[in-house]
Amino acid sequence: MGEIRNPDICVIGGGAAGLSVAAGAAAFGVPVVLVERGRMGGDCLNYGCVPSKALIAAARQAQAMRQAGAFGLVAAEPFIDGERLQARIRSVIEGIAAHDSVERFSGLGVEVIQETARFLDDRTVAAGTYLIRARRFVIATGSSPAVPPIAGLAEVPYLTNESLFEFTPLPRHLVVVGAGPFGLEMAQAHCRLGARVTVVERADALSKEDTELKAIVLDAIRTEGTALHERTTIRSIERDGDGVRLHCVDKKGGFDIEGSDLLLATGRTGNHAALDLGAAGIRHDAERIHVGADLRTSNRRVYAIGDAAGGLQFTHAANYHARLVLQQILFRLPGRETRKIVPRVTFTDPEIAQVGATEEEARASFGTVEVVRSDLSGSDRARTDGLDRGMIKIVVGRGGRILGAGIAGAAAGEMINLWAFAIANRLTLKNFRDYVAPYPTLSEIGKQAAISYYSPMVRNRFVRSAIGILRRFG
Repeated sequence: MGEIRNPDICVIGGGAAGLSVAAGAAAFGVPVVLVERGRMGGDCLNYGCVPSKALIAAARQAQAMRQAGAFGLVAAEPFIDGERLQARIRSVIEGIAAHDSVERFSGLGVEVIQETARFLDDRTVAAGTYLIRARRFVIATGSSPAVPPIAGLAEVPYLTNESLFEFTPLPRHLVVVGAGPFGLEMAQAHCRLGARVTVVERADALSKEDTELKAIVLDAIRTEGTALHERTTIRSIERDGDGVRLHCVDKKGGFDIEGSDLLLATGRTGNHAALDLGAAGIRHDAERIHVGADLRTSNRRVYAIGDAAGGLQFTHAANYHARLVLQQILFRLPGRETRKIVPRVTFTDPEIAQVGATEEEARASFGTVEVVRSDLSGSDRARTDGLDRGMIKIVVGRGGRILGAGIAGAAAGEMINLWAFAIANRLTLKNFRDYVAPYPTLSEIGKQAAISYYSPMVRNRFVRSAIGILRRFG
């Protein structure tokens, strides 16, 4: 018989979601056991958000050198030192890793077991030599890159986000399969770092985003040199010397793409196969664990959060899930996921950010809506900084209520924060009309859009008449 642990909460998975639950519960003095079979920090720290944004930052600097002439400086083609670039990415990860380490969480009072977990029954988990019987379990096992069923793919070398950031030297011709956020972020970054890049997407690029906004982003990516093939099917893949050859077909017919390296960016699938969820009576499929709006599984003792639950696969969504679960477990307060308040950002240049409903989604749900826009070209700060490519688009319901906001442009991910706050608190455009925006900032375009919503009032004859009457009183 193994060593028995009886914590109040057992968290399975040491990524963003699991660490948030463990730290939050431990802060209130609740006994917690955390089981993690791999690296602490999970995908985001080691293979995802952190290294990808470090690579994007380097690519942005390289592009700035090329574009220096627009600011009256001498432009230069950057020399890319692949080894130094990889060293910087590693240093960024290492600088954050201490915050997610076993040592830190042990210091918080969390017992960390570095083993693979599996359920023995509806209330017992085995992890190495330990048997864990907890009052509540939280599954936060994250996800891994999905591998599409393409003929010949198993016979060729390919990269995913788990191997891309350890890859040197930089590719000569990177072929990216998938034009979602990660695929396009990495495509643009590698293009800026000197690689030839081709992207193949079987549907539409950035398919979840507003058509008007994503057109701005896709045009910028293509203009910089990335070849983007949308609505293209890959029939098969084969080796081509030291590289790969993709046999493709689109509406015009068949064609081949030759590249030195292949990156798969075709979505994610849950990491729960080893958990033996059936033994615990937990409903699931190959992609995700089934949960209700309260993130509880079919086993009332068990919650699943973050990527494990499918749906919103963002680090900030994982942290949101952690809060909802903690308030239920610790305080017996209801907690239900509200997806419309969770923003999303694609960190291309320009960025694209969205919270709430897009125009198309709002019209399908609410029927008649109004849409107000404001171009970045109308921002003095955007002009001084050479960032005037982009716009904000706000979807408005009755009484000026904000149903959704989307931004394409520089710092869209920063600007969307205010609109996420507005939607979470059910604010209207009147609240934006009345606040004071600092000048000169990019965020002013949001206030300009809000003012434009009320601009028809200046032509309203009743308003004009009322002003005329008030003027007579001196």
